[in-house]
Amino acid sequence: QVQLAESGGGWVQSGGSLRLSCTASGGTFSRYAMGWFRQAPGRERTFIAAIAWTGGKTYYADSVKGRFTISRDNAKNTVHLEMNSLKPEDTAVYYCAADPSIITLPTMPRDWGQGTLVTVSS
Repeated sequence: QVQLAESGGGWVQSGGSLRLSCTASGGTFSRYAMGWFRQAPGRERTFIAAIAWTGGKTYYADSVKGRFTISRDNAKNTVHLEMNSLKPEDTAVYYCAADPSIITLPTMPRDWGQGTLVTVSS
């Protein structure tokens, strides 16, 4: 099991950008697929993006494809989510997640961070 800590959330105007980071500890980071989810007020938590442990493959939800980019730095045990062209509907708590398998991560990741709030104003 790994411990995950997100940072970088905050307030931004529509059309702006934010970069979220997630630092992992307590496990072999390079052996985990990593991902991001979000939960808007009154809605279920949904998958946004995932990256394989090698960093060679990435996956995105249609709602963020072309605007968000996931990346990882295995030397620093960190995964990032670069968010551009933000919209008010991107407002949510964003969660980092980890799982040994890129196959199961989008639906049932094993480990979760505590979340960081992103607010996009119109």
